[in-house]
Amino acid sequence: MTNNDENQAAARPLALLTGVGRTVGIGAGIARQLAASGWDIAFTYWTPYDRRMAWGAERGATETIAEELAEHGAASAAIEADLTDPDAPLRIYDETERRMGPVTALVMCHAESVDSGLLDTTLESFDRHFAVNARATWLLIREYGLRFRATPGTGRIVALTSDHTVGNLPYGASKGALDRITLAAAHELAHLGVTANVINPGPVDTGWMSSEAREGLAGATPLGRLGTPRDTAHLVDFLCSPQGQWVNGQLLRSNGGLD
Repeated sequence: MTNNDENQAAARPLALLTGVGRTVGIGAGIARQLAASGWDIAFTYWTPYDRRMAWGAERGATETIAEELAEHGAASAAIEADLTDPDAPLRIYDETERRMGPVTALVMCHAESVDSGLLDTTLESFDRHFAVNARATWLLIREYGLRFRATPGTGRIVALTSDHTVGNLPYGASKGALDRITLAAAHELAHLGVTANVINPGPVDTGWMSSEAREGLAGATPLGRLGTPRDTAHLVDFLCSPQGQWVNGQLLRSNGGLD
């Protein structure tokens, strides 16, 4: 085997993950699992969002995540990006390609999520949710499709969604739009051999649940527990693997049986 052959054999595909700003988050769990399965990882985060949420910003999170990925042999690049900016997806891909090369898998874990209902949602909040959860998803997928250069059959798009709407109008409605946008890619990007799926991970406590919510949701699940980032990560890992290619255009409920 020549050195060139060895380099090609050792090459790791690149996954771009959005919404990986906290070590306890679903995005970070997925990044770790994909790194362990042989992927290099570029990931985005947006610290101002975490600062205004109840859990707050986690100091040193991106550095810790990068170190954990390196333990699995993965190269990584952390990119701070405000997805309310319509130019952000273009810049994310430009920086990812400059630092790491072309993207094979796009895994979207980003979200704007602020509770409000039909009567108290503001126009600003509604527009922000749709900008991040729907518009940015479309623009990220569009840029992925325009730039895709990997071997046909290897491309993967995965997005995380939610079916929560009551008392959570802008989040649930914009996630519904995300579903449709992502599932359209399974058909519109078929000429590239790309699969596209959506995952509803069910109740995963990454710091947002009250003690009452944790107890109630765990009790409502047949398995008697909440989901973990690792649960979601295993499914994403399968979908991104060669064995997951036949699963396409699906909204998958990985929620422990919660009704």
